[in-house]
Amino acid sequence: MTMKQKWLIKGIVFFIIAISSKIAVADEMDLIINRSIKDPERSEINSNRDKYRHPVKTLKFFGFKPDMTVIEIWPGKGWYTEIIAPTLKQGGGRMIAAGFPQHAGPQWRQTMQLDYQKWLTNRPEAFDQVQVIELGPPSFWQLGEDESVDMVLTFRNVHNWLKGGYTDEIFTAMFNVLKSGGILGITDHRAIVGTDLEIMKKSGYLTESLVIKLAEKAGFIFEAASDINTNQLDDTQHPKGVWTLPPTLRLGGQDKGKYLSIGESDRMTLRFRKP
Repeated sequence: MTMKQKWLIKGIVFFIIAISSKIAVADEMDLIINRSIKDPERSEINSNRDKYRHPVKTLKFFGFKPDMTVIEIWPGKGWYTEIIAPTLKQGGGRMIAAGFPQHAGPQWRQTMQLDYQKWLTNRPEAFDQVQVIELGPPSFWQLGEDESVDMVLTFRNVHNWLKGGYTDEIFTAMFNVLKSGGILGITDHRAIVGTDLEIMKKSGYLTESLVIKLAEKAGFIFEAASDINTNQLDDTQHPKGVWTLPPTLRLGGQDKGKYLSIGESDRMTLRFRKP
C-alpha cells in the first residue's frame, strides 16, 4: 500500500468518525427533547397541540441545543416552557422566561403571569431552574446583560407587540441580550402577502416580510424560513381574526366544528442571527 493510499484511508476513517459523532450528538438531542415532550406530566390538551406546533422540528430548525442559555419571550401559559425548560435542565443549559410585567398592563396579563409562575412552582423537578424576568410596557425593556445568551425564542407574540406599538423596543432588547452569532427564533400567524397593516393589527396575522423588516431594523440578519408550521387549510379570513380558530375559539359554539377542522393558524417559522 502506498503512502498516498494510507493517507486516503486515514482521511476516510476520520471523516466517518466525525460524521458518526455528529449523528450521535443529534440523536442524543432528539432523545432529550422527546423525553420532555412525552413526559406523562404533560396535559392531554397540550400534547394534542403537538400536531399543529411541531416542537421537535421547530426547535431543531432554530438550532436549539440542550446546553444553551435560552430566553423565551412572553411564554403565556407555558406550552413551550413545558418542553424547553426540562430539556435545558437535562442538557446542562439554562432557561430564562421573560414574562409580562407583574404590576403593569391589563389585568388579564398580570393574572396570566401569576398563574404561570405558580405553575412553575408546582413541578420543581422540571422547572426549578427557570429564571423569571419582566419584559414589556411601560418601561421593562431590558432582558439582561448585553451579549449574555445563546438563543431567544418567541412563539406567536409579534402580532401583540405590533398592536401595542412597541415592536422596536422588544426587538432591540432581544438583539442586545444575544451573543454575537446568537439566534432569534420566531413563529407567528402568517398573513397573505400584501395584507394592510391595520388589518394585520386587527386580525393577528402578519406578513413574513413585515416580521423580517422589524428584525432587520434591530440589526438581525435573516437566515431562513421553514414551512414546518404551515397550515394550508387556514385562509386567514375569519370574523374574529386568528382568535376564531383553536385554541381560542372566540365564537364559542358557532361553527365550532368548521374551525376545529381547520386547526390552529397557518404560521411562519423564521430564524435570524445576530452578526
